[in-house]
Amino acid sequence: MTKSILHTIEAGIPGFSKGQKRIASYILEHYDKAAFMTASKLGELVGVSESTVVRFATELGYDGYPNMQRALQEMIRSRLTSTQRIQAAGDMLSGQDLLSAVMQSDMDKLRMVVDEADRAELSRVTDKVMTARHIYILGVRSSSFVAGYLNFYLHLLFENVTLVLSNAAGEIFEQLFRIGPGDVMIGITFPRYSKVTVNTVKFAKDRGATIIAITDNELSPLYQMAEASLLAPSEMISFVDSMVAPMSLINALLVSIGSRMGKDISSTFAELEDIWDEYGVFGRTDDE
Repeated sequence: MTKSILHTIEAGIPGFSKGQKRIASYILEHYDKAAFMTASKLGELVGVSESTVVRFATELGYDGYPNMQRALQEMIRSRLTSTQRIQAAGDMLSGQDLLSAVMQSDMDKLRMVVDEADRAELSRVTDKVMTARHIYILGVRSSSFVAGYLNFYLHLLFENVTLVLSNAAGEIFEQLFRIGPGDVMIGITFPRYSKVTVNTVKFAKDRGATIIAITDNELSPLYQMAEASLLAPSEMISFVDSMVAPMSLINALLVSIGSRMGKDISSTFAELEDIWDEYGVFGRTDDE
């Protein structure tokens, strides 16, 4: 339904009630704003009750208003400019406690991952990472720190890890010059999807590497190229990309890998602790 929600609304107009027609008209003209409104706010703007808005979502085939809202958001995520995002956030957060609204949004996305994440897919991704000849990790723009976080921990676990840096397009391909069959490319991108990431992952796939996508949904260009994927929504909050859900999913992947390694991971970190102690990497409290 994500691709055709506006078409579905247009097609259903003849059978809608007067109130539903007002809702439909507003969404069709202002879908970029409606996608971030509560049911009560949308109803208030068009002059209908909140329950009418909820019934409208059900009429379209959704389980409830949040699912219809999510479909609208997914449709427009890759289209909104930063300015439009700021405006949409202003409408969404207007009159609310900012701290509560932002954190509630993050918690909602975490619950969504818990409810919808494919456990078997997490196991498949774990298998592919652990058996890779070489692991390449790529994320640019706001995904770059997510890639760096994943790289930090995988580097502690494996010798064969490369964080692909994106200072210049030519340099990326030089770093991937030897990528091929047996290697794994972990590509990380969220709306608005980076062309640099998409083109680089395509290069790795063309060279025979196994692609793992960490992205938001099945419509992502990385998902289309991947043999295995971890999906988590990244919320748009004003000009900020919230990566709380993707980071939590990456934590689950790292713990899954560690669990598979068993005693090997214990010996690795025991050795690291000795090194950290010897060279004073971490400060000590007075009683240590």
